[in-house]
Amino acid sequence: MSIQNWAIDPAHSEVAFKVKHMMISTVAGHFSGFNARLATEGDSFKNASLEADIEVDSISTKNEDRDNHLKSDDFFNAAEYPEITFKGNSFDGSKMKGILQIRDVAKEVELEVAITGPVQDPYGQTKAGVEIRGDINRKDFGLKWSAVTEAGNVVVSDTVKLIIDAQFIKDAQ
Repeated sequence: MSIQNWAIDPAHSEVAFKVKHMMISTVAGHFSGFNARLATEGDSFKNASLEADIEVDSISTKNEDRDNHLKSDDFFNAAEYPEITFKGNSFDGSKMKGILQIRDVAKEVELEVAITGPVQDPYGQTKAGVEIRGDINRKDFGLKWSAVTEAGNVVVSDTVKLIIDAQFIKDAQ
């Protein structure tokens, strides 16, 4: 069967994350700069592969000081490591395993994936929706900054929830 390529539609996609702050509230953020490519065997998404590149400098948590801190060496070090990459190499229809690289650390992660479609839009393009969810430990990827409040609460949780909602457009063959 032939390989079918799909390109991400950035206008209908979002790369986001959530992390506990002081263990009492959740801070959400997103990356506005990203690209992704999906490859399938025909229109079957089983065994699909996914490659994604995320621009660290595009991070936004709606707080400029926090964003600048996240771009610093305490976290992502955007100057030295401008991209986060993911190469999904194993998909069984609900879970995708792949290599996530943040900074200079590359580790295998397993993410929950739900795919809807494909469907044809009114303009003749074939599209598919991809929802990706998963938790990672930020310290596993060198994002080690930590602080504790006077009350003993951790300022930033180690666990980061990934929330990626993407729409892909089938390349014309």
